[in-house]
Amino acid sequence: MRLKLDHLPDTPGVYYFIRSTSPQPLSLPRRGVDSRAASGGEVLYVGKATSLYDRVKSYFLKDILVTRGPKVQKMLEEADRVEFKETPSVLEALILEANEIKRHQPIYNSREKDDKSYNFVTITDEDFPKIFITRGSGDYGPYPHSGELREALKIIRKIFPFRDEKCKLVGKPCFNAQIGLCPGACAGWISKEDYRKNIRNIKLFFEGKKEDVIKNLEKEMKSLAKEHKFEEADKIKKKIFALDHIQDIALIKQDLGSKIYDLGFRIEAYDIAHLSGREVVGVMTVVEDGEANRSQYRKFKIKADKNDDTKNLKEVLSRRFNHLEWHLPDLIVVDGGKSQLNVVRKITKIPAVAVTKDEHHKAKQIIPKSHKGRTLSTDSQGPTLDKAILLANAEAHRFAINYHRLLRNKGFRI
Repeated sequence: MRLKLDHLPDTPGVYYFIRSTSPQPLSLPRRGVDSRAASGGEVLYVGKATSLYDRVKSYFLKDILVTRGPKVQKMLEEADRVEFKETPSVLEALILEANEIKRHQPIYNSREKDDKSYNFVTITDEDFPKIFITRGSGDYGPYPHSGELREALKIIRKIFPFRDEKCKLVGKPCFNAQIGLCPGACAGWISKEDYRKNIRNIKLFFEGKKEDVIKNLEKEMKSLAKEHKFEEADKIKKKIFALDHIQDIALIKQDLGSKIYDLGFRIEAYDIAHLSGREVVGVMTVVEDGEANRSQYRKFKIKADKNDDTKNLKEVLSRRFNHLEWHLPDLIVVDGGKSQLNVVRKITKIPAVAVTKDEHHKAKQIIPKSHKGRTLSTDSQGPTLDKAILLANAEAHRFAINYHRLLRNKGFRI
């Protein structure tokens, strides 16, 4: 199958794993899933890609069970064809993915996250509607990763400024109005009619109808030109140009390793806490796409109190990797040094790093010093991967200490 993927385009887009009603061997990927996909089979999974070629090909690596986990392997066993749609930009791939997840309700998308943890774009119903991100429900979505959605809204907001939750209609400009991200409804700078034009275009964009947005803008630009309102017409022309040349700088190369995985770049961090070998606890924290996902944190009470952190870590990791239903991480972070790294490497082949601390328990060094060719540093101004590693490590330490104190206090009350 890997040899048959060379015709896939190296362009952004959305891909679909489909199970036919009459099972067949996995066939050559083809362009354009449509309404027939539902009647001719079931869409099992929808994903977006910066490069369709790289993303789809990654599913056919030999160590897929280790790198992607049993759920992905099971999906591959059930699917018998792959289809795809190209998009002009990664931003449009992100929006198309959300619309297709909503349309097809693929079982392997819903298994990845429960409904409450999905992100949506919400537009309020008022004279000057506000736009913001909500969890669990909303007007447009679902979006699996809030970080990507926030970056998308930043790009859209530069083209079509809008109010957010912080913008109050108090007669003076909010901060975002002063920097051009809010059209100034708060200060009376824009009429209700013109503001709603912005909102209509944003709605069309989130429905995947960029061409309709451009047609609306072209019509408005020509009308303004006829009225000799050339400055306003030029502003519309710039919006059209921006829509035609969306480069998605923030979305194409978010610096989480070599690429962003469509199922989420997942970091799991582990830490141990105890008091002289008593009330020993271990914890697992999760950071996905640079953000803490607290709904997936886990606690482990060490079965036999020990004053050996490497043995405790081994027990926690062994118990964690017995849970085949949990999605596997792309990177593991442990608190400590080489001895803790060696524990991880004896249990799993998943890449791992350790965070060493100074005498004040502040992050001193990340070892090894690189991951997939990218240099790692504890410098807070470093790239996103560094920050995500340090966030996961700090969260693990905080979570472990709090859990240990909870158990210790319970013991004192007894």
